[in-house]
Amino acid sequence: MKRITIFFAMIVSALAVQAQTLDRMQWFNEPESWSIQNNKLTMQVTPQSDYWRISHYGFTVDDAPFLYTTRGGEFEVKVKVAGDYKVRFDQAGLMLRADKENYIKAGIEFVDGKYNISCVVTHHTSDWSVITLDKAIDHIWIKAVRRLDAVEIFYSFDDKSYTMMRNCHLADNTPVMVGMMAACPDGNGFEARFEEFKITHLPDQRRLEWLKKNKE
Repeated sequence: MKRITIFFAMIVSALAVQAQTLDRMQWFNEPESWSIQNNKLTMQVTPQSDYWRISHYGFTVDDAPFLYTTRGGEFEVKVKVAGDYKVRFDQAGLMLRADKENYIKAGIEFVDGKYNISCVVTHHTSDWSVITLDKAIDHIWIKAVRRLDAVEIFYSFDDKSYTMMRNCHLADNTPVMVGMMAACPDGNGFEARFEEFKITHLPDQRRLEWLKKNKE
């Protein structure tokens, strides 16, 4: 009986670990070629794909690869991003998506031969903000913190010191798809790589305040 108990405990423990791995996540617009090894995602980004709605360019596209899990409430998510960027608008990073009209994507975007830390916030129409880097980089960490009705976006070159690049709205009390996205609007595809993907649950801030005010 003791051995059986230990055996089942090992199974439960293994499942708990697997539940945090990339191969338990789902694809939205699965690319033709991708792999997961040692919890590292490598994808060949779909050519002529992107996420954008209406503003400035006058078109809407919603067809780039996105590996995601669904989260409700408040959380922190971060990932290490790298890619063999080739042509204008090649990009890779994090994405938080409530639906086709409400999403946030943030990461590296290659524009006019330069690397840019890029963020697109879409609420019916898309906007775009960039921070141009003075040199090419091998990788970057992108972090998003969702609290109540806002998301703060950070970047880091060493996973130690983080700089905030954006604070934007995202409706609270709404489950969102969260994960890794890459797009290639102009080109024939490129290789994007993601490591150290991690989501950390954050206790609901309103509930914490209520508990603080209503201590036993």
